[in-house]
Amino acid sequence: MKLTGKRAAILVDRLYEDLELWYPKIRLEEEGAEVQLIGMERTTYSSKHGYPAPADMTVHEAGVQSWDVLIIPGGYAPDYLRRYPEMVRFVQQQFQKGTLIATICHGPWLAISAEIVVGKKMTCFFAIKDDVINAGAQYVDEPVVVDGNLISSRHPHDLPHFCRAIIERLLS
Repeated sequence: MKLTGKRAAILVDRLYEDLELWYPKIRLEEEGAEVQLIGMERTTYSSKHGYPAPADMTVHEAGVQSWDVLIIPGGYAPDYLRRYPEMVRFVQQQFQKGTLIATICHGPWLAISAEIVVGKKMTCFFAIKDDVINAGAQYVDEPVVVDGNLISSRHPHDLPHFCRAIIERLLS
């Protein structure tokens, strides 16, 4: 198991995109990583399609721990998550520590609010391309973009590329 000893945090809130949370969670667990779902509260969040995701810990509990990767799935969850100063601060702090930050689809909304995209090359769901550009990032329409400790992808069809990039970076 290639990722034994690695720790991954996946952020969750209501109306998350099902595949963008569960595919990376399962894929990283298959490689031996410890994966925790992090929410504002220890509650069960429903996806866009009603699939439940119980948060393993709160952002307050997660903030005092060490993480190798922080994954921000899309759906509407990033719009809810960026409304919490504690969650925005958590993303900022993890980025500043050098933690790998991986966003997909609408995930960059939270990264934008955390002010970690300025000068970065990245991708996202086409509908928020202007948000990414206006936040100071260079938008690229590719399945996955890696720029330093920031990984980004466009949508669920890019998940194989997204997960492969995360795993490769965690192994380097």
